Amino acid sequence: MGHPNVPLTYSYTRSHRNKRRSSQLQPYTPNDNLNNALGAIRVLGLELIEDELKPHLNTVLATIKEKKKGAAEQVVVSGILPILALSLRSRGPLTLLTAKLVAELAKESVVRKGFGDAGLVTALLSVLTSTDQELLLHAVRAISRMSYESSKQQELLLRRGAVPRLVAILLRFPSKEPLEEMCLQALCNLSGMAVAEEAGMVWERGVSVRPGESVFHGISPHTCGFASSVTLVRVSQWAPGQYAVNIEVFQRCSSSFWNLHGNKRTARWFPFSSEGICSNLFKLIKFSTRNVPRTKSLKTRVFHTFL
Repeated sequence: MGHPNVPLTYSYTRSHRNKRRSSQLQPYTPNDNLNNALGAIRVLGLELIEDELKPHLNTVLATIKEKKKGAAEQVVVSGILPILALSLRSRGPLTLLTAKLVAELAKESVVRKGFGDAGLVTALLSVLTSTDQELLLHAVRAISRMSYESSKQQELLLRRGAVPRLVAILLRFPSKEPLEEMCLQALCNLSGMAVAEEAGMVWERGVSVRPGESVFHGISPHTCGFASSVTLVRVSQWAPGQYAVNIEVFQRCSSSFWNLHGNKRTARWFPFSSEGICSNLFKLIKFSTRNVPRTKSLKTRVFHTFL
């Protein structure tokens, strides 16, 4: 049976009128192993004793990764999020495992919307000053996931200074590809561009033409064999210790597109449409190559960051 201090009979159900999850709790059958682990974390969590807490954190992590039905809801009602925030801030032996767990929980919208009230936002940002690259990777991944398609979380993270911390990591670890790519994805999600991990975007360093500037290109796979979106991230130092981050999205057409329309060019830049891939493709077909608007950027976000 579950721990007596943890509620057992709540879940979120989908509304017939709205495909998004409702905030109304409904009965469900809990996972007893998860329930016991959550109860133990609540009882033992404030002391953060590694030997006692580690197996329970691993149980929660494994259950969330398996995407078992009702697991995310059990975490919400268990009340362990403030304990996870405490573990992150403590920088103790459980911090890395906690960061992995928080990154997995950040995938679940029903969980991540409570990150702010639980203190997890400030706790994650405090971790970004660490020199442990693995810890940084999981913390940045959590930030990227929680800001994905969530204007509320984006605004909160921006107010708390997420951008300068992410830029600082880019500058401190210029040759660490996994960490660099995750920072770039997080910056894009904070800008509202919604870069999904499943999109398979490939990042590479571009050529900088200005002193103190770093340029990155993120290329997504071709859509319908015709076009791919390209994200340009430019980090520029405009004063000592002050940086501007400029993010732009372009759409590039493949050679098959131009061959289909009697143009032999291998690629061409067009404004990126926010109306979806099909509408975007339709507009591209209607455009004349002689009447391409001069502006290449549809969506630009500029952050002035103070490091």
